[in-house]
Amino acid sequence: MTEMVTGTDWQSWQESWDRQQEWYMPDREERFRVMLDMVEAVVGPEPRVLDLACGTGSITDRLFRRFPKATSTGVDLDPALLAIARGTFDGDDRVTFVTADLKDPDWTERLPHDSYDAVLTATALHWLHSEPLAALYGQIGQLVRSGGVFMNADHMIDADTPRINAAERAHRHAAMDRAKAAGALDWADWWALAAQDPVLAGPTAERYKIYGEHADGDMPSVQWHARTLREAGFAEARPVWASPSDSLVLAVK
Repeated sequence: MTEMVTGTDWQSWQESWDRQQEWYMPDREERFRVMLDMVEAVVGPEPRVLDLACGTGSITDRLFRRFPKATSTGVDLDPALLAIARGTFDGDDRVTFVTADLKDPDWTERLPHDSYDAVLTATALHWLHSEPLAALYGQIGQLVRSGGVFMNADHMIDADTPRINAAERAHRHAAMDRAKAAGALDWADWWALAAQDPVLAGPTAERYKIYGEHADGDMPSVQWHARTLREAGFAEARPVWASPSDSLVLAVK
């Protein structure tokens, strides 16, 4: 097995990534649950899924736990997170991982399938500015089959509610500070540990050459996402879940 060859405990890295992400989003599992509820409701329990900007494969992991007959294509550019994903799912022929840049107009040519029942993504597309995100939505509109779904769970900011936004952010960050004081890892802490791992050190250095510390993308409103998805060819689009700071937008082709 991969762990025996590399000495790296991929499952532990997977779990530590989940804990780090939950420091930012305590309701992370809830958005995954609703996402998969809607996959089942619209396209059934055996979907062909594109896990877009898959990272370590968090969505694919929840997908297979709930729908063992599902299949998944995970696509990302981050070499360190893809190393964890490939190590975690080594030997599972239900999933294929693809290295591709979503800003490359030809990225879809790397995929093993021309169409998908569901394209799913979470907490990733805010790395893009609005113009390339709209272009990406146009490509996704071509990948989702008729009757299929696209879902994006991400930070979506309503600029018309600044006082609500400020109060929510202050409350959320106070809770994060308490968790950090109790030992929780933040983004920088987690990547510092990855840089020290013998197997992940190289991919981590490579990912910093690609991305830097963090992207400077946009966080447009739910309304922007729904409107842009309809313009990309989806018949319907609206939020199906929301927290005080994030939303899950569902679009049906």
